[in-house]
Amino acid sequence: MNNLYRIHCPVCRNKTRDRIREDTVLKNYPLYCPKCKQETLIKVKNLQITTITEPDTLDAEPMNL
Repeated sequence: MNNLYRIHCPVCRNKTRDRIREDTVLKNYPLYCPKCKQETLIKVKNLQITTITEPDTLDAEPMNL
């Protein structure tokens, strides 16, 4: 049986609605927290969750094409 683990928000540390299994691999996943209403880029491998901080993309203005 595969166990499911809740992902906790890296900002406020509350549970999110997303769950992962032991074999889950995520790259550049936009994790949204319904409590603090923030979106954070994360990566997951072997149940290790890492926050991705890219200062160039976080503060960039949207381009109007």
